[in-house]
Order: sequence, then structure tokens, then C-alpha cells
Amino acid sequence: MTFLDRVCAEAIERVAAAERIEPLDALRDRAWATPSPPAFAAALADGGIIAEVKRASPSRGVIAENRDAAMQARAYVDGGAAAVSVLTEPAHFGGSLDDLAAVAGAVDAPVLRKDFILTGYQLFEARAAGAAAALLLVGALDDARLAELLDTARDAGIDVLIETHDAEEIARASVVLAGVERDHPWVVGVNARDLTRLSVDRNRFAALAGMLPENVVVVAESGVSGPDDVEDYRRVGADAVLVGEHLMVADDPMTATRTLVEAVRRSPAIATLSHPI
Repeated sequence: MTFLDRVCAEAIERVAAAERIEPLDALRDRAWATPSPPAFAAALADGGIIAEVKRASPSRGVIAENRDAAMQARAYVDGGAAAVSVLTEPAHFGGSLDDLAAVAGAVDAPVLRKDFILTGYQLFEARAAGAAAALLLVGALDDARLAELLDTARDAGIDVLIETHDAEEIARASVVLAGVERDHPWVVGVNARDLTRLSVDRNRFAALAGMLPENVVVVAESGVSGPDDVEDYRRVGADAVLVGEHLMVADDPMTATRTLVEAVRRSPAIATLSHPI
């Protein structure tokens, strides 16, 4: 069983336990009653940094176990982050929906729920916690389930970041997205981290960026250790860059975020050459 297989199985177990406490109908009502969040795609349209609250990771172990999530997120936004990502997976990343709700209540920037989302229930959980968007891993979903979750996200009033890792996933996602009506750009990411071996190869983004559909907001994920990496990603087509560990270990996360934001501004993105959806 791969790491991805294991965490997906664990996610299904967590959903089943949560639904025994709060049935979907009740959760849906609570989500719809939550005030509308800031627009996620619009916040990234001109490029920017998605700064991540990440307590631990399978590759690094504990990063910042006792960090106050809301304070960390406020530092990111004060440093100019366009959006904040929050890991909510508990077993391997030390996250929680409590972290998500705390961050969404503390900042005026859009907040992304990053987790292994396989069911509509998790999208309504994200919306009820105040998230503006949720991560969908193409590698964890077949085409039918991806299309279903896109429809559910629209029903829940939440946007998505569609994460890919290779050419096959990009091709699959492009076909699914082409079949869903949308009045603003999709947000599509390429993660430089291999979810099987958990290794990072920043060249992965450069190799795949040209395969992404036109008219999407392109996000480069993982592998950033400083402003040079941000500039490199921008030069090969990234609009936004998602950064986690580098900012979590920074002594001054506000200044560290500002340094990366300045790198974005110094390096206009180069449009990728691909087929329209």
C-alpha cells in the first residue's frame, strides 16, 4: 500500500466517524449558513504566494507542532500572502478543522483546506469552517469522482485547487474541466512532490507546465526554500506559488512571506503554451 493509498483509506474512516456525529444534511445546512468567504481564484489571478500552515509532514516529521495557526496566518497575510493554505489531515500532518476555522476567522484572505478529499462531505466541512477553497488531488480520484466533487463544490459554494503530478493527471483533469461550466478561471496546480516516494523534484513543474490548459490560474507547489525558487517557478509559467515548510520554520514568517511576495513581483509569469479548455 502506498502512502497515498493509506491516507485516503484513513480519510474515508474519518468521514464515516464525523458523519455519525453530524449527518450530511445538518452539515450542509451549517455550511450554507456560514458567511461567504473571499474569492479564491480572483485573489490569485495576478499571481501571489499561497502561504501554508503545516504542523508536520511525513517526510520531515514535526515542523511546528504547537504553533498558533491563527497567529501564523496573520503573519502571512501581513507579509502580503494572497491566500492561506491550512493542512487539516491529523495523522500525518498534525492538522485539524479547528486550525482551518481559526485561520478563516483570523484573516481576510481566502483560505484553502488542504487534505485528502474524497467525498462531498469533506467539501461541506471545509465550507462550514470558513474555507474559500479545497484541494482536490487528481491522483486520488477517478474522472467520475472528480467531476462529482466539482459539482458538489459548486453546490457548497466553495472553490477548488486541482492538484496534478504528471502528464496523465493533467490530461485527465483537462478533459473533466472542459465538461464543467465555469464563469471564472479554474485553479490548477502541479506538485513537485511525488506522493509515492515523497521526494521533491522542482524540475517536475517546468516539465509539465506547458501541458496545462490555457485560461487557468497555474500554481506551483512544493520545493521552495527561498525567493530564487519562486522566481524560477514564475519564469516557467507559475502564476501563484504554494509554500509551506520554508515559512513554517522561519523566525519571522511575515518578513519571510514578504520576501517571497517581492520575488513574485520581480518575475512576471510566462504564459504556458497549451490547449484551451
